[in-house]
Amino acid sequence: MPNWVALNYNEPIEIVSGKGNRVVDADGKSYLDFFAGILTNMIGYDVPEVREAVERQLATGVVHTSTVYLLRGQVELAEKIARLSGIPDAKVFFTNSGTEANETALLLATYARKSDQVLAMRQSYHGRSFGAVSVTSNRAWKNNSLSPLNVHFLHGADRHLAQFKGMSDADYIAACADDLRHVLATAVSNDVAALIAEPIQGVGGFTMAPDGLFAAYKEVLDEQGILFISDEVQTGWGRTGSAFFGIQDHGVTPDMITFAKGLGNGFAVGGVVARGDLMDGPHAVGLSTFGGNPISMAAANATLDYVLDHDLQANAARTGAIIIDGLKEAAKRLSVVKDVRGKGLMFAVELESPAQAARFMEESKKAGLLAGKGGLHGTAIRMAPPLTLTVDEAVEGLGIIVGALEIIDAEAAQQ
Repeated sequence: MPNWVALNYNEPIEIVSGKGNRVVDADGKSYLDFFAGILTNMIGYDVPEVREAVERQLATGVVHTSTVYLLRGQVELAEKIARLSGIPDAKVFFTNSGTEANETALLLATYARKSDQVLAMRQSYHGRSFGAVSVTSNRAWKNNSLSPLNVHFLHGADRHLAQFKGMSDADYIAACADDLRHVLATAVSNDVAALIAEPIQGVGGFTMAPDGLFAAYKEVLDEQGILFISDEVQTGWGRTGSAFFGIQDHGVTPDMITFAKGLGNGFAVGGVVARGDLMDGPHAVGLSTFGGNPISMAAANATLDYVLDHDLQANAARTGAIIIDGLKEAAKRLSVVKDVRGKGLMFAVELESPAQAARFMEESKKAGLLAGKGGLHGTAIRMAPPLTLTVDEAVEGLGIIVGALEIIDAEAAQQ
């Protein structure tokens, strides 16, 4: 395997089984999973409804046919997603991953607008391919400066910068909108294709724009016909608790939404839902050999039905509040905690240094909890449990997190 494929922990673990919201490693140790395979095992492990749907498809003997034939599961899932998106006259194209979904959205936007100019957000992450890396604004994830696109990066999730400190939400939004207007007046030439943005930045450490910022941005974009792509690879399907898609907290209906990760609950699926005229626009023939294959569609249909039938958005709001409120309370007495942020079951703790973040990972692992890390400087602990997390598990997880933070805080006090 390549050296750049990172593994968590000083002694990496192999996960060999899972049930509910817990997994077991090859040594038999059990963990409460607060990272869900990077937000992908969205409704936990060994879910009967998903397993049985996949087994029914396997029993037909048809694992793959490709999009050159009709795929009932694709049509059924597309209808659900189009309805949930709120995008008028929406159509859906399925891919294998979020990276591919973002590539597709960028292709649609640049084709429609006949421009290679794209706006993106500072601290963003949109994937590891050539085009997706070009709209990624985090040096740790960029391998080169070459780009198929002409990209300009905007403010919006960087209130820690000196020029924005102390600003109210309204003042910060106004400052960012003014900066967008200035970028459009000075840094671009003629038409801009699109703005692509994450409502909550994933790799960025769950940093986020204040609610309403993207509404202010869209008002400016609409003046010039610039399209808006909401990257919901991590924020979709009710995870934030306050909205089914993260962009809905801003009162905005985007032109396109990209999605992936949790929809298949571990099976590879991604895609784009977009206005029909944008999706139908390209003149060349296109398909995705593996995108939306029958097995992934069976899993994704069952997963989305489960999320809706069990109102997991409400559960994310309820259990997330227990954890986020508890962390904010604990932070008052823990000097190493610089910030607690999040919505629903998508929350982060900002520490003072990458070394402290690494220590947290080891201590929480020892205590039986899996977490992730990230942020612009590698100082954020980011956590996103399955949406099926119970109240008891939320309390248990909160206790482990606070316990690990107390150890790190005590160590810092002795230095």
